[in-house]
Amino acid sequence: MSTTLLLNGKSTTLDADPNMPLLWAIREVAGLHGTKFGCGMAQCGACTVHLEGQPIRSCVTPLSAVEGRHVTTIEGLQGKPAKAVQAAWVKLQVPQCGYCQSGQIMSAAALLAQNPKPTDADIDAAMSGNICRCATYTRIRAAIHDAAGAMRNQVASDESEAPILADRAGAQTPTLVNRSAVHGTTASAEALTLADRTAVHGTTASAETLTLADRTAVHGTRVSAEALTLVDRG
Repeated sequence: MSTTLLLNGKSTTLDADPNMPLLWAIREVAGLHGTKFGCGMAQCGACTVHLEGQPIRSCVTPLSAVEGRHVTTIEGLQGKPAKAVQAAWVKLQVPQCGYCQSGQIMSAAALLAQNPKPTDADIDAAMSGNICRCATYTRIRAAIHDAAGAMRNQVASDESEAPILADRAGAQTPTLVNRSAVHGTTASAEALTLADRTAVHGTTASAETLTLADRTAVHGTRVSAEALTLVDRG
């Protein structure tokens, strides 16, 4: 039998026994090897993936349980919390042997997606199901705090830039509004340029004609471009 799910954002049909653990369907059928086997009893967290955004242990989850649902593995992890966690893991050099780290990152990213400012107690509770045989727990906690701080700094940066962008956008819009008010019409930036000059001459003309009109207005007569040159000199 086959099972269809949304694996890392893509509709994927896996031809496997519906009772097969999701872990093995991901690794052996889908060919995604980032999710690890650790215990087979949901005790170590190495096999952690996201089901509809929530961390689960794929070693005890049957393939049939994810029919038509969103499953995300370490290969498809995206979003601001994920990027912040991965950057912090590299910055603080969290892994030692690295075997458990895909599961650790999946749990950490899920935590920050729900709680962007976790306490030590929050982190301990969220990460309690992930065992690290190398005992990198101190670095893991520090990295999660670092990722949370990076996310807050990014939000603050975005908020500080918003008024600047608004001012820039507003500086352009009033220009059109002000000029439209003069001419009594709503027009594009290009049309308003013509409208400005047309208002002076009282006629509607193309950009080229307006150049002639400008100079004609000065001399009080309508003449060709060549004649205007002579008139100017005269």
